[in-house]
Formats: sequence, C-alpha cells, structure tokens
Amino acid sequence: MKINTAAGALCAALAVASCWTQPAVAAGAFPERAVTLVVPFAPGGSVDIAARLISDAWGRALGQSVIVENRAGASGNIGMAAVARAEPNGYMLAINTMSLAINPALFQSMPFDTKKDLRSVGTVGTSQHVLTVTNSLPVANVSELLSYVRERPANDLSFGSAGTGSTFHMAAELFKSVSRTQILHVPYKGGGPAMLDTISGQVQMSFPVLSAAKPQVDGKKLHALGVTGSKRSPLLPDVPTIAESGLPGYEFNTWFVISAPAGTPQPVIDTLNAKLEQALRSPELAQRMSREGFDPLISTPARTDAMVDEEMTRWAGIVKDAGIQAN
Repeated sequence: MKINTAAGALCAALAVASCWTQPAVAAGAFPERAVTLVVPFAPGGSVDIAARLISDAWGRALGQSVIVENRAGASGNIGMAAVARAEPNGYMLAINTMSLAINPALFQSMPFDTKKDLRSVGTVGTSQHVLTVTNSLPVANVSELLSYVRERPANDLSFGSAGTGSTFHMAAELFKSVSRTQILHVPYKGGGPAMLDTISGQVQMSFPVLSAAKPQVDGKKLHALGVTGSKRSPLLPDVPTIAESGLPGYEFNTWFVISAPAGTPQPVIDTLNAKLEQALRSPELAQRMSREGFDPLISTPARTDAMVDEEMTRWAGIVKDAGIQAN
C-alpha cells in the first residue's frame, strides 16, 4: 500500500510538473537561436536593401538576431534552392522579389518547385521603378516617347536591364506590351551598368528601381519620364506616373516576400509572420523604408501564397508572349 501511495504521489508530481513545463517549452521553443535570411542576389540590390532594412527590427521582435546572407546566382535560383532544401524549422528563410514568380516561366529547368517546395511567411513591402531616358533623347514625357518610338523601325531604340528576367526587364516588357511597341532589350550583369549606359547613351532607356534612380535623376544625369506605380512617389514628387504621363493602364510595382521551406510547422510560420508584422508597424522602420523608396506591405502567409500564385500565372503569359528565355 505504501508503495502504491508513493508511486501515485510520484505520478501526480510528474503530471503537475508536465502541466507547468510543457506550455512554457512550447511557447518559448521558437526561436531559440539566430534566424538566417538568405538574399538570393548580390549585395547592394533592392532585395539586399530590403533584407537589411528589416533585419534589425524583425530580430528585436523575435528576440533573436536575423542574419542576412547573400547567395547569388542563376537569377535568384541558387539561393532559393538552398532554402527549399533546408530543414523546415524556421531558422533558414529567404527574401525574394518577383523573380520568385517569373523564373518558373523563364527557365526550362528549375532546381526547386515554387509551389511545392516553399511556403510564404509574409510580405515585406513594394517599390516602384522609374522610366528613365538618356538626356539626349528629345522627349519630355511618355506620350512623346511613344510617338518617337513608333516613328522609327522596330527595335531601333533599346533599353538596358539588370539581366534577363530582372524586375528592370519585366517593367520594360510590360511597357512594351501595354504600348504595343518594339524596343530592343540589352541585358547587363546588374542595374548599375544598365544605368551607366543609359546615362552615356549606349542604350536610350532603362527602368531602375526608385532608390537607385533618384540620385541620377536629382543629379540631372538621367531624365525621369514616369514612375511605374499607381501614384507619384514622395521621393520624386514632380515625376508623374507612367499612366498619367501617356500610357493609361500601365502599373508595375516590385514586391518583396519572405519564404520558408515547405513543411515548416504552422506555429513557427505564425510566429515569424506576427513578429514581421510587428516590425513593419514600427514607425522607425517605416521611415527608413520610405527614405529608400519602399512602402511597407503587411499580409498573412495565406494571402502571400495566393499573391505569388497569381503573379506566376500573370508573368507566365507575359514571358510567353514576349518569347523571353533565360540566358
């Protein structure tokens, strides 16, 4: 009897301890260490800037460091493939832009399946691009540019991009599609060289991201004809939208999303998303993002997945109609 009583008391004590310790472990299990945020592009680009803007605030919200790691190559596919193959525990994530939706249509063979191998954590923000032309081009607005292009043989004018499939490239392809014009694409190994050759007149046009374009426009090295979004940017308040400057129906915004490996537990995804939202609602971070030409965008994992899916369908049609193939 004494033995049974002792055993019962021990079981009761263990049960009580379990009741107290299990919820505490479950609540505090993630994150227990630093989170790695992979940027699948070289340092200095818009995705890298977005990652470094949010990393500190997101890390403070999570209670652990968010370490930015660049893994560039293959238009973002190398870094994304590494995350898709990572252990699905929330400690290795990726930040990407529209190449996440564009690359499946651009590449004949992909090292991962965007829909099956990744799931969304949430959105970070959006950014506009700017239609810029070399100063020697005799046009003052988008309407005059379209007239100038149409008066010349197909592909007589050219635009530079940061590479095939880049957001620079896709902004121009959408411009061509909406305006039904033919302009020659000249891909470069980055946005910087494309802008330099636009400044020198080697190419006549380019669509750099807003933060990169602003210094060149302010310095009168490039002429800005229009921003690509639905409204003017406070960074370039005197530059109209492309739609209001002569091409109604045109709108292009680069978006930035966070992805995790498929199979990452829902509670981990929920924690990451909630803390990301907390960071993005910080006035300090919002101001920093605004200075760099980004607009914070908050969304749930499910809505982000749906957005990426819709964008994959949209860009598959544009890539096909334009006959674009990865180099």
